[in-house]
Amino acid sequence: MDDSKTEVVLLACGSFNPITNMHLRLFELAKDYMNGTGRYTVVKGIISPVGDAYKKKGLIPAYHRVIMAELATKNSKWVEVDTWESLQKEWKETLKVLRYHQEKLEASHCDHPQNSPTVERLGRKRKWTEKQDSSQKKSLEPKTKAVPKVKLLCGADLLESFAVPNLWKSEDITQIVANYGLICVTRAGNDAQKFIYESDVLWKHRSNIHVVNEWITNDISSTKIRRALRRGQSIRYLVPDLVQEYIEKHNLYSSESEDRNAGVILAPLQRNTAEAKT
Repeated sequence: MDDSKTEVVLLACGSFNPITNMHLRLFELAKDYMNGTGRYTVVKGIISPVGDAYKKKGLIPAYHRVIMAELATKNSKWVEVDTWESLQKEWKETLKVLRYHQEKLEASHCDHPQNSPTVERLGRKRKWTEKQDSSQKKSLEPKTKAVPKVKLLCGADLLESFAVPNLWKSEDITQIVANYGLICVTRAGNDAQKFIYESDVLWKHRSNIHVVNEWITNDISSTKIRRALRRGQSIRYLVPDLVQEYIEKHNLYSSESEDRNAGVILAPLQRNTAEAKT
């Protein structure tokens, strides 16, 4: 692997209610784009379904959403599902989820240092010439490989949600774009660039925001999937087959499930509004 390239882990947070083929495409589009810059190598993708405490209308239990995400990524060689966020009793801000995954990578990096070459070097025969010995010594020196960087993978809707009052803390937005970075997959003709231009914080850190154009437009959304299911319509080819089978087996989406959390204020709005008043 080219050491001059920064290794990147793509993290997608969201409801995944249910996960769709579009969610999986975001990872492929982002990976192609980042690898294509010549500066990055995408080594892993992580799907992190939000916990039940998020209180979004129509949000079915995290247990089911995690299983569906695991079924959807069953055949992927590089995208996996992480349950940490979904298991938290309280809703966790996206910044905290990013921080958790970056620290986890750093901890595993420390646990697996490259093997020390000292023992091998001591066993070398002295009859080698100085030239051979120095070249051998050089090749044996352990390379301190950098820890991969976690970046937030999102659609243009998440980027635009930054403007919704009290949905995000302004300091969280600053830290996300400054310390981690965004890879935003947007449809051709979408105003993601204009949105970045109109925000002082996003403009300041624009070099850490990668806007990926999705030329093969894909308008599948979880909301539309749930609507089709409520109406008894087919969702085949919109979600992975295993996900469709799981939904049908457990009869997951109905008018009743869509009313779940109806009238409940979304966790971030509740928390941030309360903090703004204090």
